[in-house]
Amino acid sequence: MLGPMELDDRQLASPLGRTSPLVKLGLAIAWLVGLAFSQAVGPPLALAAVAIGAALVFGAVEPTRLLRAIAPLVGAAIGIVVFNALFSASNTDPASPLAFAVGPWRVTEPALLAALGLGARVIAIVAVGAAFALTTDPTRLVDSLVQQARLSARFAYGALAAYQAVPRLGDDLAILRSARRIRGLRGSWGPRTLVGLLVRAIRGADQLAVAMDARGFGSDQRSQYREVRWHPLDFIVTGVGLVVLVAALVFIR
Repeated sequence: MLGPMELDDRQLASPLGRTSPLVKLGLAIAWLVGLAFSQAVGPPLALAAVAIGAALVFGAVEPTRLLRAIAPLVGAAIGIVVFNALFSASNTDPASPLAFAVGPWRVTEPALLAALGLGARVIAIVAVGAAFALTTDPTRLVDSLVQQARLSARFAYGALAAYQAVPRLGDDLAILRSARRIRGLRGSWGPRTLVGLLVRAIRGADQLAVAMDARGFGSDQRSQYREVRWHPLDFIVTGVGLVVLVAALVFIR
């Protein structure tokens, strides 16, 4: 997910697509902070299920796209569970109740529960992050941060430009390699290729700086082309999100 996510019209018109990005960002942070106060397996899995369901139903995200986004990191979460269950320090405590044994490995119940809790929190982070990224337009997110959170326009839009420049670095690298092959040189990585990539990045940054100055970034008198306003839907999503968080932490174990 290094490159910008492109949302189609159906996703932009969905309830989550129309919700203020600042609201979704605040709820995502609140959910992840709330998970820090729970060691149980149930709350993070419940929040992950709600995030995935909300992205599919209220965000109009395609299931295959969501699956491609979360599958690699879910695999990493499973690896974290296995590693922490097998190599936990509590496995060496003979007084700890045994959960199961794998060959010479002894896995105790405290080690298994701690590993499952850690893996569940990783899955929750992945699910919440994917739901946020797949239902939020990056440009509208920056507009919301500038207009609703009063973040510096120069900093916010500069960060957006840097984020959107990541795919262009790959294109520049492909162009440089092709140019070297045309000249009969090797197109693999090398100091000259890296220097050329750095030069193109500096030129792009210089052009971007001039364009931002020409558009009045950093000036208090600058008007807004896309206005982001608060709507009743924002307050509904905020209330529902907080209720879901409290319910998951209080009633699910």
